[in-house]
Amino acid sequence: MKVVFLEDVPSVASSGDVKEVPDGYARNFLIPRKLAALVTPQMASQVESQLTSRAKKKTQAAEEITKVADRLNGSEITIKAKVGTKDRLYGSITSADIANELSKTSGVAIDKRKIELSEPIRELGSYEVAIKLAKDILPKIKVTVTGQEPD
Repeated sequence: MKVVFLEDVPSVASSGDVKEVPDGYARNFLIPRKLAALVTPQMASQVESQLTSRAKKKTQAAEEITKVADRLNGSEITIKAKVGTKDRLYGSITSADIANELSKTSGVAIDKRKIELSEPIRELGSYEVAIKLAKDILPKIKVTVTGQEPD
């Protein structure tokens, strides 16, 4: 039986694929769970339009990520933290702190998990931090940690 897949089915097919599958598998599993539908000319055109709209959305998302990366690349943020002896911080600066400061200064909301910080910053100074927006898009920002006297 020839079916068009409406959803991704692991190890079988991905969404939009047209494939020949056993009749029982299609009637008893795929079609009742709305994972696939019988191939008809109307269904084929509907799936075609869905695939083109998905591709268009994917390219728009990639363009937006590139714009954000261009905006962030080379930007600088300054974070003030309480300092103890020998320019050591009370506590540390984590990726969450960097994400919060980045959203305040640039207006771009970045998830803290996308900030690649090998370990929290514990000393004053300037650090270069990479942000992984996509697989191959890694803008770098400069984080400057300045001291603030403890209360």
